Amino acid sequence: MRVMIRILALSVLIAATPAAAQEIPFAPAADDRIVPESQTQVQLSYAPVVRQAAPAVVNVYSRRVSQARSPFADDPFFSRLFRSQPREQNSLGSGVIVDPSGVIVTNNHVVEGATELRVVLADRREFEAEILLTDEATDLAVLMVETDEPLPTLPYDPDGDSEVGDLVLAIGNPFGVGQTVTSGIVSALARTDVGQTDFASFIQTDAAINPGNSGGALVDMEGQLIGVNTMIFSRSGGSNGIGFAIPVDMVRRVVDSALTEGELIRPWLGARLQPVTNDLAEAFGLDRPRGALVNEIYPNGAADDGGLRQGDIVLSIDGHEINNDSGALFRLATRAAGEDAEFTILRDEEQVELSVPVLPAPGVAEPDPFVLDGTNPFQGLSVVELNPAFNQAIGIDAFADGLVVTSVRRRSVAAGHGFRPGDRIVELQGERVEDLAGFQEILEDYDGSIDWPIAIERRGRRHEANIKLY
Repeated sequence: MRVMIRILALSVLIAATPAAAQEIPFAPAADDRIVPESQTQVQLSYAPVVRQAAPAVVNVYSRRVSQARSPFADDPFFSRLFRSQPREQNSLGSGVIVDPSGVIVTNNHVVEGATELRVVLADRREFEAEILLTDEATDLAVLMVETDEPLPTLPYDPDGDSEVGDLVLAIGNPFGVGQTVTSGIVSALARTDVGQTDFASFIQTDAAINPGNSGGALVDMEGQLIGVNTMIFSRSGGSNGIGFAIPVDMVRRVVDSALTEGELIRPWLGARLQPVTNDLAEAFGLDRPRGALVNEIYPNGAADDGGLRQGDIVLSIDGHEINNDSGALFRLATRAAGEDAEFTILRDEEQVELSVPVLPAPGVAEPDPFVLDGTNPFQGLSVVELNPAFNQAIGIDAFADGLVVTSVRRRSVAAGHGFRPGDRIVELQGERVEDLAGFQEILEDYDGSIDWPIAIERRGRRHEANIKLY
């Protein structure tokens, strides 16, 4: 079974000026890409690109101190004699200098949990680094080092117009052996069915990427950053020619957020999309399966405000083809909150253009728990009301409503009835539970009752019971 392995990748990125790019004969414009026509063209070297890239590549050394658990930790006597000792863990990753003031982008998993970060430049200068921003959902982190002079940088690809088949270079430090360059092509674009995030739209490449390459750069033939290497598919742990990079559009947005807002505002469309199958394409009069069907709209969300309707088919966002939820969320995430994204949709067999605002999910991401009391089976429960912002933060369906249990007081009535943190209360006394106010009304109406029929969701499965209160 294939295992997705995140890799520590050292990226070497290229600070190429437009003039320098013109000196490289194998870097034609997007519309002029050609197959080599002579032996001379075939023998052209990547060395000019690599030579420009090397100064902008850094090693990121992270140090973590964790407390090893003693086998006697639960014993009241021996735990005093055999105390757990701190354990030091070191790891190596890569980073890309994207601003001469010392701004570096890398992977979140390279720096996650680090107590100390050190950056080593290609010329062997060393700097202590501080974290400006980390974002687990995109697996990106932005670091800053203090320097008295401008550092070499790798420019972003301004157009993001890479195509399948384009030549690319991956530059990093695989297995800690030292700076290494591998070549390949763009194998696929907009891969949304890999990774563990809703904001995924990866570039796939067959350039060899191995452990030690995370945070490194995927570079085009014009010496521009087109992606940050993040993971591979592998059975053995080594490269099988299936590597993935985070596209430069997302990289630029995360860096801009770190330097301006200081945090990444997570956009939310407020619509549930599903891929258009062959049967749906026939039903909607499409020549082939394409786009994403809107099958649910959240009231007063971004999609609702922008004029999307149930039954619309989203064909593209900002000119990029959309086929599912993840693709749509990725395109929105590359824009700043408050901007408008341009949607092309199919409605009643006609194409319609809409401007949809990029807005965060409504609600509170960290609501205060409410402690339940009274003559009912829930005495001792702490619950929070589900809302899109909170749901998005904890990684559940943003449309889900009801209440979720955050804690259960020991020896309480609720503990005796087997409630657990994470339980979602969806029905009580035959009535659907949508929010805290509605739940409290049901409690008041049935206060003192003996029978309490209830439905909860636990780990994605629905459970029904009739709780007796004696």
